[in-house]
Amino acid sequence: MRAIVLRTRDDNVREKVLVPDWPDPPTPHTNQVKIKTLYSGITNGTEGNQLHKGNYAPGDRLLPMPTGYQTVGRVIETGPDTRSLRVDDLIFVGKSTGGHLEYIVVAEDELLIKLPNGISQSEAAIYGMAAVALNTIRNAAPKKGETVLVVGAGCVGQVAAQFAALQGARVTICDVDDRRLDIARQVGAVEQALNVAGDAWSAHIADESFDAVLDFAGVPGMEEQLILAMKTGGQVLFIAGRDRVSYPFNLAQRRLITVKQNSHFYVDDLENLARLHSLGRIDLTSIVQDVVPAEEAERIYDTLRDRPNDLLGTVFSW
Repeated sequence: MRAIVLRTRDDNVREKVLVPDWPDPPTPHTNQVKIKTLYSGITNGTEGNQLHKGNYAPGDRLLPMPTGYQTVGRVIETGPDTRSLRVDDLIFVGKSTGGHLEYIVVAEDELLIKLPNGISQSEAAIYGMAAVALNTIRNAAPKKGETVLVVGAGCVGQVAAQFAALQGARVTICDVDDRRLDIARQVGAVEQALNVAGDAWSAHIADESFDAVLDFAGVPGMEEQLILAMKTGGQVLFIAGRDRVSYPFNLAQRRLITVKQNSHFYVDDLENLARLHSLGRIDLTSIVQDVVPAEEAERIYDTLRDRPNDLLGTVFSW
């Protein structure tokens, strides 16, 4: 079967390419289902980390291997103990071992949901990133009228800004890319969209201005600035992958801050995301910028590795 796999080139640079002859999955048994992939979404942060041999990338000895956790597909076969899913059901699979594969076999009680009728299948292919955003906002639990700073206007940050606004928060988003900030302005969930490139952070982000700071960017060495931006008693959530977090203890102690490290997402996040998306409460149309055939994988991943800001939501059609 076809699969997009991560591998290392002869020059020791990593790439992701479509291969035609990856081994087929086994026949489903017990409560497993087999799905034929219709769309799969790139997870920009995770897959970019893998391309750059980052802190949570698989080692070279494990390659080549398929990676990804955003798949929309149709059930084509069920195991004998399957109860909740049927042939022809349309589902989203967030299981981390099942991504960018033409066929996937997965247990029906894994990290997946049946999709509502009428949902955009290509937009649902970024439900993994969108569910991380929802899980973050549920963790932060902003109250009506509170000020929230979203750092990073990539896919997850864009959706988090929308969910925070749905809670009644007053949202500011910042980034170093004007194109991404323009998208946030067009969606209309934020009160401010600020370019903080160069020295502009200190000009735009005043000390003690925000009840919550949500850091999706993961820029090394930014922890002190994030804490300075928080009001006394505020909270900071670290979401993007990073090696370590470091900040002056006395700085944080004086502000009585709460530090949280956000997790992945759960079935409940996916179910609520799908419900709100189907009701038109969340805009994913503006975030899915490219829907391309799986055959273009090498070009897309070369861009993600070398010019990551050129991509936002990217989905492969199978």
